[in-house]
Formats: sequence, structure tokens, C-alpha cells
Amino acid sequence: MKLASIHIYPVKSTSGHEVPAAEVQPWGLAGDRRYLIVDEHGEMLTARELPRLLMCVPEPDGETVKLTGPHAAPLRVTPTSGRSKINMRKMSIELTDCGDDAAAWLSALIDRPVRLAWQDDPTSRPVDPEYGRPDDRVSLADAYPLLLTSTASLARLNDWIAETAVERGEELPAPLPMSRFRPNVVVDGVPDAFAEDGWRRIRVGETEFRVAKGCDRCVLTTVDAATYTKGKEPIRTLARHRRWDGKVWFGMNLIPEAPGRIAQGDPVTIL
Repeated sequence: MKLASIHIYPVKSTSGHEVPAAEVQPWGLAGDRRYLIVDEHGEMLTARELPRLLMCVPEPDGETVKLTGPHAAPLRVTPTSGRSKINMRKMSIELTDCGDDAAAWLSALIDRPVRLAWQDDPTSRPVDPEYGRPDDRVSLADAYPLLLTSTASLARLNDWIAETAVERGEELPAPLPMSRFRPNVVVDGVPDAFAEDGWRRIRVGETEFRVAKGCDRCVLTTVDAATYTKGKEPIRTLARHRRWDGKVWFGMNLIPEAPGRIAQGDPVTIL
């Protein structure tokens, strides 16, 4: 098995980037999900509710990011000294505001007042203690430092989606791209679809990870990044084949054992 691709998402719930290599930090990949969009009340906003956020392409630019979109000239983000409490997944955390220019740029994109916040201290969010250790930390990702998916599992899911369409007399859909699932690392050469369900520890190159738990999926996977509209798949088909504990599942959450570096083509070993 080998590492097929690596992906980072500099601003949570916006467009991502494939990169040839990445530094693994205790809280996630370097540059991944350290920025967050919030409303005027400090509540986290995501593309689950606002698919147009996917039009924002944040490009790493030295110590910060440059925002590119269809509505305005690119903007280089400059965090300020102002800090505020942000509500994220039932937890209050303190983040640094990124200024009025970034707020205006993003507000114009989605036609509602929002602000951009930066996690200056990546040690501020603990991982769920049920699945992590007391010193485990996570960036602004939903719950865990990295998300792993496999090409074998996506191929099986796309087969199931096609079968569902045929049974219902629907037009055969195009296969879903892996980008729907917003992984950080994609593994190729897994011998059986969903074999990763049973992994507990893995090594990617020379970097080791604990496999914390499976990833329960939300409606964001139903958003077509080309049209910014929601459909029924893959949730409809996952609910048929991959539903338990009242949720649907695709991918596995990882916690790094120590800092390291990973690159496309690295061998992936089950420990």
C-alpha cells in the first residue's frame, strides 16, 4: 500500500489543495484548518449550510493565506491582535480576528456578514477524551488531526451508488470524486474495500499514527463543488450499506504519534 495523495484545507470548509508532501504536527498537517469563518455572534459557519464557501480558494502565502474567489481581487490575510471567543462544536475557544478586509471579502462572497478567525495557538483544542489521550490536540478540523480514506473504498461506494441508481430507474451518475470526503491522506493499494475499518495503528513513510475511530459523515459530502448544490449521494447509499449507531461512515480519523513528514508515494504499513 502507498500514500496516493495529500490534501490540506487552510480555511475550514473552503476549497482544499493537493500537495506533494507535508509536515505532520501534533494537531494535524502544517497549514491545515487553522482559519475559521464565523458569523457576527461568533458561531462557526461551514459549507454544510453555506455551500458558496467552497468558492473561496485559500492559497498558503508564507505565514498566512491569500484568498481567491470569483467575486473580488485576491486578498492576503493579515491576522490582527484582536481576540474573541468562538463557539465551535459545543466548545468555546479563543481565536485571533483577521481584520475588516478579510471580513468584507468573505461577506461579499456569501452575501451575509461574517468574519475570519485564526487559531494562533494550535494546542488550544483537545481531542475527544473518549478516543484520544489527555495531551492530544487538534487544529480547527471537526474532531481529529487527520482524516484517511482509501481508493478501494471509494470504488466500492461508487459501485453501490450506481447500483442504487439502476434499481431506482435513475440516470447513471458520474462517479463521486474523493474530494467530496475532504481527506488529508488517501491510500492506494488497500486489498479490500473498507479494510481500514479494522486498522488501529499505521505507519506512513517513517511517521506513525493511531487510528482513533471511523468518521461519521454529514451533508457536506452531498455538495457538488462544481455547482455548489446538494444532492442525495453519497448519504443515501451510505445509509444503505454503512449505517450503524445512527450514523453513516466513510474514512478513518488519525492522531499522530509524533511530528514527522509524509510524501506522496510513501509506503503505508499496518502496525
